[in-house]
Amino acid sequence: MRVPAPDLARGLMLLAIAFAHAPLFVVDIDRGPAVLNDLTNGLHNLFVSNHARPMFAFLFGYSLVQLLDRRTRRGSAWVDVRKLLHRRGWWLALIGFVHMAVLVPIDILAAYGISAVLLVGLLRAKDSTLLWTAGLSLVPATAMVGFAMWYPLSQGLSPIAAGSVAAGMKGPWQLFAERLQAWPFGLVAGVILVVPGVIFGVWAARRRLLDEPARHRRFLVNAAIVTTAVSVIGAVPVGLVQLGVWAEPSGAALWAAALAQPLTGYFGGIGMAAIIGLIAIPVTRRPNGLATAVQALGQRSMSLYLFQSLVFVGVFYPYGLDLQDDLGLAGATGVAAATWLVSVVIAEVMRRAGYRGPAEILLRRLAYR
Repeated sequence: MRVPAPDLARGLMLLAIAFAHAPLFVVDIDRGPAVLNDLTNGLHNLFVSNHARPMFAFLFGYSLVQLLDRRTRRGSAWVDVRKLLHRRGWWLALIGFVHMAVLVPIDILAAYGISAVLLVGLLRAKDSTLLWTAGLSLVPATAMVGFAMWYPLSQGLSPIAAGSVAAGMKGPWQLFAERLQAWPFGLVAGVILVVPGVIFGVWAARRRLLDEPARHRRFLVNAAIVTTAVSVIGAVPVGLVQLGVWAEPSGAALWAAALAQPLTGYFGGIGMAAIIGLIAIPVTRRPNGLATAVQALGQRSMSLYLFQSLVFVGVFYPYGLDLQDDLGLAGATGVAAATWLVSVVIAEVMRRAGYRGPAEILLRRLAYR
């Protein structure tokens, strides 16, 4: 029987991913009501920015162990499972490349595919090796994101605005050429960013924290409280700078704030998975329609992640509705929420029809030959 917590977490994770990506498609995040934009900016800073990706990476690492366990129970040898994970990783990277080239420059699939290929050996490593590797990998990941936050803040800009992928007046072919040039660098950066979360996910899956949340309730409660508190405290300084409350911080203070937000965000993203694990306990005992639909979304997370890109291209790009100049941060976040709700409905329709999801079917056929 499929346990609900990991799928429930993946389904809710797509909402965080949508929140993180949609604002990057608008030209001016300050367009629209200032109060709404400020409130939305606070939400992003405390619970979305640098939280969504670690949560996704954590769940991806968790799924690698689940796949290994399933194949082992069926009698597969380690060498066969390793080859399967390698094939799956390379095909996932190729799907991510096509996603980037055809739809949007923001892709996370290729980075996860490459990280799976690189980290397969850690699935059999000792716990101490896992935790040391995860800790060391946090250093370059935090430094990279910290610089990406520090530089725009030092120029008086928002990190969200600095990461904009709005098309402007560019056509699809010009965008395609620019993406091809930037993709190798973005892929390397993406792999560095997701590695810590993937490794922590492997460690958690060995303990079946989300498979058996009732058994690990006390640990999940403590983890959720501590990581959420740490991530909120770590995000406050950057939030104060962006709102203008902390005016003209010193260079050292700005650097410290820019590094604290992504570092604590990693733990906040993982803490979100712990919170969802706790939510899954009553859901397992008394299933309801909404939880079932969100689980269905989690089971088809790759297909509906690609669906988000289709929607964002259609809504924001000039060869779609061209709303990139009309919406700000709050408006784009509203588009993200609406897109996720539609995704839940689509996933539930697929579940009732017994349809797995086109991207999941494709990856399975390619990986399993």
